[in-house]
Amino acid sequence: MLRVSIVTIFPEFFTTTLALSIPSRAAAAGGASYNVVDLRAFTHDRHRTVDDYPFGGGAGMVMKPDPFFEAVDSIGATSPIVLVSARGRPFEQGDAVRYAAGSELTILCGHYKDVDQRVADHLATEEISLGDFVLSGGEAAALVIVDATVRLLPGAMSDMDSARTDSFWDGSELSAPSYTRPAEYRGRKVPDVLMSGDHKKIAEWRAAEAERLSRARVRGEKEG
Repeated sequence: MLRVSIVTIFPEFFTTTLALSIPSRAAAAGGASYNVVDLRAFTHDRHRTVDDYPFGGGAGMVMKPDPFFEAVDSIGATSPIVLVSARGRPFEQGDAVRYAAGSELTILCGHYKDVDQRVADHLATEEISLGDFVLSGGEAAALVIVDATVRLLPGAMSDMDSARTDSFWDGSELSAPSYTRPAEYRGRKVPDVLMSGDHKKIAEWRAAEAERLSRARVRGEKEG
């Protein structure tokens, strides 16, 4: 079983989502358990303060290190301990596969302007970003990471072959386009090869389309 712990100042952010769809099925199948930890429970003042002004001045508030360290100590977390951060490296499918193969995953959610750098340097074992943009907090990013991970656990999906044909399953290649009924909609038709019944030709078409789309993506990234 994968024990997923999420440290956050907004525990209610996760209540509904983790009880729905794939995350819920992963838990029901015994593949995952969720522990949402309220960071404010590890403060020691009557205002339950988790942030303070930055040393050196400047705009915004910085999340204090001590609540994070105490929260992680309380659950006895070991690697991987992930701080979701705009400074982190991009999250990839390979990370989800690695997390799913482990026995625990702890995610630290920041908020406000920043998190004290000592959390990144001496508590988190890795920093992960969803891309070159900034969210109001780490909660949405944490849900993305959890969803991408637990869907790979036994029992989470009714058909694991579906996951194995996803984009990025075994590298950087995108998956081929998908179509379903109706065969024609508003004058737009499904490619004939997909309705031919010729499995060899269908496989060849899908492989060619996957390669074409993947090359177009790389070309677009280089041009961008």
